[in-house]
Amino acid sequence: MDTRDEQRFTELYRQHYAAVDAYVRRRIHAAQVTDVVADVFLVAWRRFGELPEKAPLPWLYGVARRTLANTYRSENQRLRLSETLVSQPRRQVDDHADTVIQKVGLAAAFDNLGDADQEVLRLSLWEELPPPDAAHALGCSVPTYQVRLHRARKRLKTGLSVALANDEVLQGNGATQVVSRTWGGADA
Repeated sequence: MDTRDEQRFTELYRQHYAAVDAYVRRRIHAAQVTDVVADVFLVAWRRFGELPEKAPLPWLYGVARRTLANTYRSENQRLRLSETLVSQPRRQVDDHADTVIQKVGLAAAFDNLGDADQEVLRLSLWEELPPPDAAHALGCSVPTYQVRLHRARKRLKTGLSVALANDEVLQGNGATQVVSRTWGGADA
């Protein structure tokens, strides 16, 4: 754009700004008027060569109409997105503190068991050996293995109960239920 075109654009802006502003103001919220009018004249600047010299105002109104349509579409999309977000249920974030405390208590109780009890529990739970294989690994009969496993579970549960009773942080969090489920039932 040369100096002559810049002067013509400045004159166009001075002559038609108020009319375009009034046109837009009648159709949109006052807070958005300045942006829409600025967009109209930005299009006029970019497409100055297409602007009719004799009657530019109707052309500017056409640009304003299309700019308003884009603004309406954007606003409607924003409102729909906002409604969608508001209507979706909020996801509950789980509090893992109790689980962590339970695991810490369980680990402490396990560490306080004797080596024989720890080994029988490891073979049963971590290694997931069936009773005949676990008994063979321990060098005992299947019934002896089952008795050792039962006693180890019982000692673990008792140790966890003691830990819960002695530690206020762990107390009342249901960790004994975790031990019962994890280590073989309510009577374990």
